[in-house]
Amino acid sequence: MTLTTSKLTRAAGVSAALSGLLYITVQFIHPAETVASIVTPAWAVVAWMTVAFGVLGLIGITGVYLRQVTQSGLLGLIGFLIFGTFLLTAAAFSFVEALVLPAIVKDAPQVVEDILGIFSGAPADGSLGALEALSTFAFGAYLTGGLVFGLSIFRTRVVSGWAGILLAAGSVSTLLVPLLPHTVGRFVAVPVGLALIWLGYSLWADRRGPVTVSPPGSAARLDRAAAE
Repeated sequence: MTLTTSKLTRAAGVSAALSGLLYITVQFIHPAETVASIVTPAWAVVAWMTVAFGVLGLIGITGVYLRQVTQSGLLGLIGFLIFGTFLLTAAAFSFVEALVLPAIVKDAPQVVEDILGIFSGAPADGSLGALEALSTFAFGAYLTGGLVFGLSIFRTRVVSGWAGILLAAGSVSTLLVPLLPHTVGRFVAVPVGLALIWLGYSLWADRRGPVTVSPPGSAARLDRAAAE
C-alpha cells in the first residue's frame, strides 16, 4: 500500500473521531475510583480505553494542525502543543492506572489511594510530592490548550470552524467541574469528545489538496510577468 498525504490525513481524522468516542464512553462506564476497583476488569478496560483516547487524540490533532499549519500561525502551534500535552498526560497517567496500580495495591494500598485522589478531588497531604500538582497541570493544559486550539481552528476554517468552537467551549466548561460532584463533573467532558468526533469527520471528509498562502505581493509579480 502506498502512503499518501491524503491517506495519512484521513487516518488522522479517523483517529480523532475514535478518540472522541472513547472519551465520551469512558465518562459513562468509569468505575468508582476506589482501591477496591483497581483489580476489577472494568478498571482495566477503562484505563486502557483512556490510554487509547490520549494516543489517538494526539494523532488526530496532529493531523488537524498539519492540515492548517500555514494558516493557523503561532496561535495554532501554541494550542496544539498545550492540548497535546494534556493528551500525553492523560495517556501516561492512565498507563500507570492500568499497569502499575494493580501491581502495588496489595503491598501499598495507601499509595494507591493517594494516587487515585489526584484526580478524584481528594485533598493533597504532601505524601506524593510534586505529583500532587498533576491534576492542576492537566486542568490548565486541557482548558488553555482546548480553548486556544479551538479558536485557531475557527479562525482558519480549514476544517470545520464550528467544531473548533465546540472544542473551545467544551474546554472552558471544565471550569464548572469544581462546582459539581466528581461523578457528575466528568460528564462536562462530553462536548470535547463530540468536538473531536466532529473534527475527525471534517478532516476525513476533506478532499481538498494542501492549502497554500502566497507571500505578500506575489500575485502582483505574477500579473506583471504575464503581461511581459
